[in-house]
Amino acid sequence: MIVNPGLEQTATAEQLISASGDRIFMQTIGTFLIMAATLFIGGTLQAGLKDGETIVFLGDSITQAGAGETGYITVFRQSLEKSRPNSGIKIVGAGISGNRVPDLQSRLDKDVLSHKPGVVFIYIGINDVWHSKNGRGTSEADYEQGLRSLVQRCRDAGAQVILATPSVIGEKHDGSNELDGMLEQYSTISRKVAGETGATLLDLRAAFLNYLREYNTAGQQQGVLTTDGVHLNDAGNRFVAVRMLEAAGEIAARKKVLRHIVMFKYKPETTAAQLDEINRAFQDLKREIPEVRDFERGTNNSPEGLAKGFTHGYLITFDSEEDRAAYLPHPAHKRFVELLGGKLEEPFVFDYWTVE
Repeated sequence: MIVNPGLEQTATAEQLISASGDRIFMQTIGTFLIMAATLFIGGTLQAGLKDGETIVFLGDSITQAGAGETGYITVFRQSLEKSRPNSGIKIVGAGISGNRVPDLQSRLDKDVLSHKPGVVFIYIGINDVWHSKNGRGTSEADYEQGLRSLVQRCRDAGAQVILATPSVIGEKHDGSNELDGMLEQYSTISRKVAGETGATLLDLRAAFLNYLREYNTAGQQQGVLTTDGVHLNDAGNRFVAVRMLEAAGEIAARKKVLRHIVMFKYKPETTAAQLDEINRAFQDLKREIPEVRDFERGTNNSPEGLAKGFTHGYLITFDSEEDRAAYLPHPAHKRFVELLGGKLEEPFVFDYWTVE
């Protein structure tokens, strides 16, 4: 993050709320399901967002940029305007480049509490870690004490607090970024403070790492959710906005589930009556095996001609690998497999984790 201690200007609510057009929102809302493809990690604001209140986003340059045209604060605001057009909720961006926890402490009254907020998002910690390389970081003790002070002062002023862990300094997900160890220590402190002060935890670090394990298998240093390993690109801004909307209780947090895909290529002599019997027996497994969360089936309807003779598809959903492990040897499943005897030309099975 660029160090600019002389910068004293934050984005005002009027600047932030100025219309940037429906185009951005439509692009954003169309990608919510894509960018939400990770398990939400954290809590949800107990009282939710109330009509007419002010929400302040407090942080560093990530937050300062978040008030820009495609920034996460703007995406958050546009979502509220579409879902709750008459809420009267006011959004204030209070991010300053280079800020650390001590900087937030010194300007909390002026840039946050003066707005009489109902909710304060605190997204900080990157510079407290990053600036340790030039001797300007924040000690663990000062970081913890400072976070506690920020949360308590906000709560004393009547605001609910959502405390985010610092996200990433480098997008490799295997712990090989230079400051990963220190960043995880400071994230642990943020989690501890949230738990002990009653703040709602938004574990952005865990959410980023989960996403990067899925969508950065090549181990790129940057370019997936950030422009430079730290500052958010458009995808990263949408990702953070979704996480914050989840934490605020404005959209439902998605749950990680295990999909079990089964496709059958039946022998030509298999009769329609036998197919009906198999389909009914397969569907009955949901009733007979409690670990099966959901079941659906269908016959191939693709016009592309790539089914390779597979005609029937089945999708079973589990909450965990343990549930799948209970399903496979279950007596009801074994009876179903016996029912298939002599009727299949070829089966195909594919399992994967996703969210819903």
